[in-house]
Amino acid sequence: MAEEKRKKRPTLFQALIPIIFLIIFLSVNVILVYKDDALFGPNQIGLILSAAVAGLVCMSLGISWIQMEKSIVRSINAAMPSMLILLLIGSLAGTWMLSGIVPAMIYYGLQILNPTIFLIATCIVCAIVSIATGSSWSTVATVGIALLGIGKALGIADGLIAGAIISGAYFGDKMSPLSDTTNLAPAMAGTDLFTHIKYMAFTTVPSLFIALIIYLIIGLNFDASIGTKNIDQVLIAIDQVFNINPILFLVPAVVIFLIIKKVPAIPALLIGSLLGGLFAIIFQGQVIRQVVEGDNSYIYESFVAVVNSLITDVAIAADNDMVSELLVTGGMAGMLNTIWLIITAMIFGGMMEAGGLLQRITQSIIYLAKSTGSLVASTAGTCIFFNSTASDQYLAIVVPGRMFANTYRNRGLKPENLSRTLEDSGTVTSVLIPWNTCGATQASVLGVSTFVYAPFCFFNIISPFMTILFAYLNIKIARYKTAPKPDNTEEHV
Repeated sequence: MAEEKRKKRPTLFQALIPIIFLIIFLSVNVILVYKDDALFGPNQIGLILSAAVAGLVCMSLGISWIQMEKSIVRSINAAMPSMLILLLIGSLAGTWMLSGIVPAMIYYGLQILNPTIFLIATCIVCAIVSIATGSSWSTVATVGIALLGIGKALGIADGLIAGAIISGAYFGDKMSPLSDTTNLAPAMAGTDLFTHIKYMAFTTVPSLFIALIIYLIIGLNFDASIGTKNIDQVLIAIDQVFNINPILFLVPAVVIFLIIKKVPAIPALLIGSLLGGLFAIIFQGQVIRQVVEGDNSYIYESFVAVVNSLITDVAIAADNDMVSELLVTGGMAGMLNTIWLIITAMIFGGMMEAGGLLQRITQSIIYLAKSTGSLVASTAGTCIFFNSTASDQYLAIVVPGRMFANTYRNRGLKPENLSRTLEDSGTVTSVLIPWNTCGATQASVLGVSTFVYAPFCFFNIISPFMTILFAYLNIKIARYKTAPKPDNTEEHV
């Protein structure tokens, strides 16, 4: 059998060509031409064209199309669970709106929260729910959506609300033993789960504390009269449209219980979506008749309303314009643009991986890291780099984890240093990048552009700087008492 043409090792310049092309193309889209509309097609085309450029580089290295295609398929396959979850989140949001669950959360939340404490309370609530469930995605898609509605009614800017929601959700995701990334990071670094969580708390808790202080300062300087003057009208409008009662909270309670019991996210969200549809039929007959115009039986109208809420746009009219804007969902169809973005991002990441281009760049970074501080900073930078190029937070944890493990060990640093850095930079920054699976998903779920909310995700922004600061100041850096035997194995992916 003839052997395949031998692959060449890429130079650093070759590895950077597709990255430079992507940065230029996306910058033109976002800054000069399409601005906020860049996520609705132009950026997807930019990712595809950048993948084509990466393909040309791969061809010059002797990599066949079959190899590139396999790498692309493998990359997309890795993101498939995320895309399925995204579709189900769209359905869940639709039935929870139709059933009055989200309106009920807004209704009761408006009676408890005020603009001064809203942002800090939002962050704390999302952190608690995310710790309990181990899922930032589920937290944002459930209580996050409701809190966004409450914040809008209070007159708070969308970016601020979404930033507080995401900050709390990702803190809980990092600190929960139920979280997949919290289990993945120590596995890649070579330490155990609870050592990882304990050690991560040293940087994660101060980061959240600083974020909460910032949210509190913003709240104290907020003009409460702007939002509170319309709260009564909003409450009346919601009450006129929906049958609001505490029984509706049984559905989110069931979903949270299922996730705590480690039921996989896909079946848990499907159950939550179907229960939402059932509660809509039981409690919201007047809403069903409104969204399904015609003179048919209630069974027929219920079926059409629930199915429509699962799959497509549903708008529920209210006397108050602000409330009407809140009562709109897109179902599964509303998530298709985000899935398109994820697929194109994974095509680009797969093509870069096929040629070893990402690995070539990160190996250069390792070579430059001399001190402990620079090593941690290089790790953090590599995680952010993979979030930006491979477009997936799992790759941003797995690849740097495997690449840096021996370097940390050979320098006498315990693996919990690496696992903490992977989470402080890989997990939390994924949501700040529009074409990353996390950034694209949360922007779609909340209906707030990544560029709008990213500046206010204070916890996510502070976390990588905090872990780098601890390393340079030599604070809580775990070292071996006796230097381990050096591992001369070549670090590779």
